[in-house]
Amino acid sequence: MAVLRTVKKVLDRSLEVLVMLAVAVLVLDVLWQVFTRLVLENPSTRTEELATFLLVWVALLGAAVALNRGAHLGIDYFTGKLPVRTRVLTEAIVFLGVAAFSFFVMVVGGIDLVSSMLELGQESPALRLKMGYVYLAVPISGAFLTLYASIGLVERIQGLRKKHEVAP
Repeated sequence: MAVLRTVKKVLDRSLEVLVMLAVAVLVLDVLWQVFTRLVLENPSTRTEELATFLLVWVALLGAAVALNRGAHLGIDYFTGKLPVRTRVLTEAIVFLGVAAFSFFVMVVGGIDLVSSMLELGQESPALRLKMGYVYLAVPISGAFLTLYASIGLVERIQGLRKKHEVAP
């Protein structure tokens, strides 16, 4: 069990660092866009597309980070007002739904989407990136969401069995 905790910590930290780096690059990209447009009066043609793609990656991977930290507003706000046992049961149902959606829609559907885009060879207009690589954010974030939702589900089930409050 200690090995699994260590692996999870490494995955957690790696995901957080990746999101932080993507946000930093996104900020620099947007600053460069503003500088080239307003100061140089010759806007960069690629920065807007890069910002869009980075925002997609940040949003999807950031959702996984938020779920891992228990920071999703929708889960926290409503369940925090319930009695302990009802709250834990509700959270378990929510985590089950998130895990199912993340796996079947984001992982399975995302892999299908990525493979279709790579097979078609569709490229982005400005950066000439294969769109399959851009859409890779969907199954990757889906895998992290599935992992974190499954962990949350197991923790809630254990909490129901022990009949005591589970830390959010």
